[in-house]
Amino acid sequence: MSTEKTGPTQPIVLRCPDADAASRKVADLITEAITAKPAIVLGLATGATPIQTYEHLVAGFRNGRVDFRHATSFNLDEYIGLEAKHPQSYRYYMQQHLFDHVNFSPMRTYVPDGCADDPVAHASAYDQEIGRVGGIDLQLLGIGRNGHIGFNEPGSPAASRTRVVDLAEVTIKNNARYFDSPDQVPKKAITMGIGTIFEAKQIVMLATGASKAKVIRQSLLDPPTESVPASLLQLHSSVTFVLDEAAASELPDEIC
Repeated sequence: MSTEKTGPTQPIVLRCPDADAASRKVADLITEAITAKPAIVLGLATGATPIQTYEHLVAGFRNGRVDFRHATSFNLDEYIGLEAKHPQSYRYYMQQHLFDHVNFSPMRTYVPDGCADDPVAHASAYDQEIGRVGGIDLQLLGIGRNGHIGFNEPGSPAASRTRVVDLAEVTIKNNARYFDSPDQVPKKAITMGIGTIFEAKQIVMLATGASKAKVIRQSLLDPPTESVPASLLQLHSSVTFVLDEAAASELPDEIC
């Protein structure tokens, strides 16, 4: 289904024939990690890209391949101003696509509270809670067209912690398709920082589609820079990029 090669940069690159195969591969990596450590701490992502991965994980749970009962999860981010039951909140997303269909303990599925009275204090407490449970074992990431990971937009400090951020205009425009009106799109979010993400023991980046090809090339081949946050993943000791053919289309053959 996929081929595995290491290129001139630190990350492992897995190239899969299509988006479903890439999503299945990521689900397999997560399943293997849970099997090896049932009390795993997972970092989870939202957006369009991981939906198929969550579908495969739900299928795996239903057929007995994976058990989430001892696992803990922390989501990367949440919009400020959206209640948990809002259809575009990331808590709602996670319930719809994963949590309501598997046996995660509700007490161990963490998503930032977009309606916290003091978002800054809440973000700091969220970061501390990740540390309290021993840190994240496997962090799932997607990538924005501008290279953001979580909601760490270009220019985010490499050492940044979980915090309140302003969303870039390109991110707001890309998110507008999920809302009835552009005016409804949140302008701020709580996000794990790059420094928080980098404390994960293992990182898996899933990217699919031709629209991600340019930023994937930049992230893997250009020098690491805060102007393309995903490029900083080159500096982490255990990163796997899982790509479909379209997302990998601008990479040289020797990398994947």
